Amino acid sequence: MTTAQAEGLTVFRRGKVRDTFELDDSTLLMVATDRLSAFDVVLPTPIPDKGRVLTQMSRWWFDKTQHIVPNHLLPDDQNAVPAANRDDWLQRSMRVRRAERIDIECVVRGYISGSGWKEYRNEGTLASEPLPAGLLESGRLDHPRFTPAAKNDTGHDENISRANLSDVVGKDLAEQLERVSLELFAYASAHCEQRGVILADTKFEFGHIDGKLTLIDEIFTPDSSRFWEISAWHEGQAVTSMDKQFVRDFLETLSWDKTPPGPELPPDVVEGTRKRYLEAARRICDLELS
Repeated sequence: MTTAQAEGLTVFRRGKVRDTFELDDSTLLMVATDRLSAFDVVLPTPIPDKGRVLTQMSRWWFDKTQHIVPNHLLPDDQNAVPAANRDDWLQRSMRVRRAERIDIECVVRGYISGSGWKEYRNEGTLASEPLPAGLLESGRLDHPRFTPAAKNDTGHDENISRANLSDVVGKDLAEQLERVSLELFAYASAHCEQRGVILADTKFEFGHIDGKLTLIDEIFTPDSSRFWEISAWHEGQAVTSMDKQFVRDFLETLSWDKTPPGPELPPDVVEGTRKRYLEAARRICDLELS
């Protein structure tokens, strides 16, 4: 599925990956498609089974982490899913409470990689805060770092410092977002390590429901997280990931300027990405989705 079409339902929002519909004034139906975005561009080639992986892993993690923070997931209602789409949509959709979204990506990094490594290499900082000299790519940080970003639904999110975050949302909410994000990261990191997987970094989205901070969107999926095999991890080099880094690495070999339209993906990259997503679901959450 690349676009969710539902007769009789009103589209609430079409994002890079998910299509969301209004069920009533307080309830939404989020449908994870097989679209893939990289460098904030939706690529023309879908990844089969991807939407099912994102949904089922998020459901699993929402259940496991509700003791840390409430989330927006509601019990399924088969009548909420159009009959024509029911078999497929029940695997890739979530009925959720509508939240007042906080327009911040709450990123936590336990290792220095990706854009964090680029910033450190160029500036010696991470989220504008200094780090010790001599760190290596993929190195483990002395403690997980909270590195927020201002959300941009149509382009690149903007990395901001924790001080900037306080200015944007207020000191109390900034501290709450950091504390809860770090607690979630610590819980998931411990679980992943038991499965032979490193959770290198991840991002969360939050909103308010009835005035209470609530986890929304997705959690600990290959779209929102960087998963590494513990046995493959070495400081000083990039590490093979069970996520969409495989696609990013391929795109970096092209003469593409990272603006729309994105390039088509060859079959081997599509299948390699699909296998990585399915492997993450199996290894981390015991989900057999193939």
